[in-house]
Amino acid sequence: MSHVAKIELEINDLDTLKAACERLGVEFVPDQKHYRWYNEHVGDYPLPEGFTVDDLGRCDHAIRVPGASYEVGVVRRGSKYVLLWDFYSAGGLERKLGKGAGRLKQAYAVERVRREARLKGYQVREQRAEHGIRLTLAGKR
Repeated sequence: MSHVAKIELEINDLDTLKAACERLGVEFVPDQKHYRWYNEHVGDYPLPEGFTVDDLGRCDHAIRVPGASYEVGVVRRGSKYVLLWDFYSAGGLERKLGKGAGRLKQAYAVERVRREARLKGYQVREQRAEHGIRLTLAGKR
């Protein structure tokens, strides 16, 4: 079954996405033009908005998850990137990236805040919290 969906995350910085991938122990694969998925849209799940059946499986970059048979496609749309994935459980992506890719979203947000804070001269302290990660910004250097 095909369950290709858009991960609700706006990507505007590939370096931050790469850092998020490293944080999760997954591989950002630059310039990979196809991502692995079920390989056939059988109509059991709606297409991601703005995409056609012919767009599925095509990408500008990919995210490879060790042990998973599917990959995440990183697709350029204007100045931003969209993440497409086949979240069907047999593909193995949710085990590492979380339901709805929640772990990937969190990792991207953490890396984005860390990068912006550093650019503005702040020091960043990171702590595991009960329900996620807490970042504390210390005064400018």
